[in-house]
Amino acid sequence: MQSSSMRRLGAVATVVALGLTIGLADRGQAASHVSKAGSGSAAGSGSGSATAAPVTVGGAPMFANKNIIQNAVNSKDHTTLVAAVKAAGLVETLSGPGPFTVFAPTNAAFAQLPKGTVETLLKPENKAQLTKVLTSHVVAANALSSAVKKMVKDGGGRHAVKTVSGATLVLKADGGKVTVTDENGGTARVTIADVRQSNGVIHVVDKVLLPK
Repeated sequence: MQSSSMRRLGAVATVVALGLTIGLADRGQAASHVSKAGSGSAAGSGSGSATAAPVTVGGAPMFANKNIIQNAVNSKDHTTLVAAVKAAGLVETLSGPGPFTVFAPTNAAFAQLPKGTVETLLKPENKAQLTKVLTSHVVAANALSSAVKKMVKDGGGRHAVKTVSGATLVLKADGGKVTVTDENGGTARVTIADVRQSNGVIHVVDKVLLPK
C-alpha cells in the first residue's frame, strides 16, 4: 500500500507471533493489566443485567446471554468489523468463553482509514496483518467503563493495558468519557460503553486502533 498507515501495518507482519494464539495463552498476564476491580465490577453487575433492557447497537439489541460474535453480526454499524473478523479466522475464538473486552470500531471508523486500506487487509495474503490489527482491539479481561475509570483515576489520569496482540493501549477518562490511544498516538472515543456479552464486554469506538 502507498499510504503511511499501510506501511505501519506492513511493519508488524513479521511479529504476528505475538498475535491471538500467544496472547490467549498468556491471558493471565494480559489480564493483570486490568485490575481486579474490573472483573469484580463486571461480576457484580452481571446479576442485575439479567433484568435490564439490552443496549441497542447498530439498530439491533445486544443480548447479555449471547457472545460477542452472536451480537456483533446483528449490528448494521459493524459489518466491516464482522467481515474482517471472518477473514482473519477469529470467529471461533471470539465466540469462546473469554473473557474479552473488545473495543469495536464502527463502519465509519474503518472508513476514516486511507483509501484501499480495508480492501488490502481483507486479502488472504494479508491475514497476518489483519489479525494483528484486530487483536490490538481485544484485551483478555472483562472491564466495564466504571472499572476503567477507576483504574485511570488510580493511575493519575491514565492506565496502560496490553492487548492480546501484545500492543499497548492507553486508557483515559476525558470529561467522563473513556478514550483509547494506540501505539501511534491515534485516539478513539468510546461512543457506546458497557455492551455486556456472555463472554465479556464490547465498547464501541469511533476510530480504528493501529499497532506499530
